[in-house]
Amino acid sequence: QVHLVESGGGLVQAGDSLRLSCEASGRIDSTYAIGWFRQAPGKDREFVATITWNGKNTYYKDSLKGRYTISRDNAKNTVYLQMNSLEPEDTAVYYCAAGKALSYYRSEYLHWGQGTQVTVSS
Repeated sequence: QVHLVESGGGLVQAGDSLRLSCEASGRIDSTYAIGWFRQAPGKDREFVATITWNGKNTYYKDSLKGRYTISRDNAKNTVYLQMNSLEPEDTAVYYCAAGKALSYYRSEYLHWGQGTQVTVSS
């Protein structure tokens, strides 16, 4: 089993930055990819970014490239999501998830964290 815990969310103003963390524990190994998803009120959960556990490969939602950066620190078993120039439209609950493929499909991810709220005020 893999256990994921997100942190780092909060209330910020438009234009600010936040860094989310996803700490993994349990049977996580180099065969996994860690993805970030988000769900805004009344909307479906959508893909944000993903990274292989070794950090060699990343993939982003096209519209977020340049503002969001995913990275990992294997020594800390943690994946980060750096979010810059935040906009009110970025307001959502952000989830990290672990899966066996570098994918933007939710169904490919087997284990999910509880989520962390990000609210961006205008």
